[in-house]
Amino acid sequence: MEAAEEQAAAPVAADCEAAETNAMEEDASAEVAIAAAGEEDAAAVAGEEDAVAAAAAYSWPELRFNLPPRRLYHFAEQFRSPCSSAGNFLKGVKWSPDGSSFLTSSDDNSLRLFYLPEDAYSAAAEHTAEAAVGDEDSYGASLQVNEGEPVYDFCWYPYMSVSDPATCVFASTSRDHPIHLWDAATGELRCTYRAYDAMDEITAALSISFNSTGSKLFAGYNKSIRVFDVHRPGRDFEEYSLAKGGEGPTGIVSSISFSPQNGMLAVGSYSQTTAVYAESNMEPLYVLHGQLGGVTQVLFSKDGNYLYTGGRKDPYILCWDIRNTVDIVYKLYRSCDTTNQRVQFDIEPCGKHLATGGQDGMVHVYDLQGGQWVTGFQAAADTVNGFSFHPYLPLATTSSGHRRFGMEDESEEESSLSGDENCCSVWKFSCSQET
Repeated sequence: MEAAEEQAAAPVAADCEAAETNAMEEDASAEVAIAAAGEEDAAAVAGEEDAVAAAAAYSWPELRFNLPPRRLYHFAEQFRSPCSSAGNFLKGVKWSPDGSSFLTSSDDNSLRLFYLPEDAYSAAAEHTAEAAVGDEDSYGASLQVNEGEPVYDFCWYPYMSVSDPATCVFASTSRDHPIHLWDAATGELRCTYRAYDAMDEITAALSISFNSTGSKLFAGYNKSIRVFDVHRPGRDFEEYSLAKGGEGPTGIVSSISFSPQNGMLAVGSYSQTTAVYAESNMEPLYVLHGQLGGVTQVLFSKDGNYLYTGGRKDPYILCWDIRNTVDIVYKLYRSCDTTNQRVQFDIEPCGKHLATGGQDGMVHVYDLQGGQWVTGFQAAADTVNGFSFHPYLPLATTSSGHRRFGMEDESEEESSLSGDENCCSVWKFSCSQET
């Protein structure tokens, strides 16, 4: 009944609204929710079968990169509003698994959710004028969640669907705070997952990721990973030390990625190493060396046979064949030699191309079959630190910005920014299905 557990994992967490104030109340609520989830097994199995059938019938659009993409929507002013801190800038963006919305993280300790307009799904989008840079924002954020401290990482529940409000959740981790699970429909806090150090003080996760089934939440710390059961919010977790044997990552765990096929997970660390583990028992399988800077992102290919890693102040994304990890398969260039920022990359739904941002404001696209550069386009006038492909439409979103230092008045500095700095944009690519 593995498929049933996948669909039931998020609804379980929805019953734990009291988790923040009392850990015992969390446990009681979770037990009730688990029982309710068991009663829904049959319905979940049927829903999973329908989803598999729909995916099989759907024809994934093959993106055409020989034509430059069009900017459908653009957002800048709301990241410079009076409620934002001076010098605010974006730090990343991620599409929801169902493609209905995307989530941005910014330096004002906020996460903003933007729903995709209905006309973006239709043929009318072909006739929509390109969004002008410097004008008013295309539309406002539907939701804004404010954390108390800088956000380290955020991730969507993997089976999130806007048609099922119970699954509409995302997790975030911030400095000196526990992991928060937020309701993407209301912005309310669903529950928390708390880790404590030897002094019984809350310690913040530096990276987080749900596993492929959505039943576990993996959190990266210094030299260790803690695994929380989504069914049981609170302070219950399993801890795995990564430093055993002296071969694993010895620094802060900065990124976690799960293979879609073979039960593995990759863990990147600021010690310039990436390690691959078996998810079932966290047994170490491979340790990969070769990054020039601390690893900031790890990502498996769609078939699970290749792993892509990127580092801080490292101009190359490395491709590894996990079936033979002796040598690097190839390197993909991007401009991030002098920035300490995380620069995101992503693989399009067909699994044939990878796109990455850079500090030159360009998005570069590579063919993954041989690592050849395909095309590039100017997405912003400053660092493109976030890039995310839509899960099934020929769309992508970018975020840009960087911290600015100067002696001039902060308000003057902020007002001097152009429309394509510290901004977020949605892009539409041409695809093979278009006539």
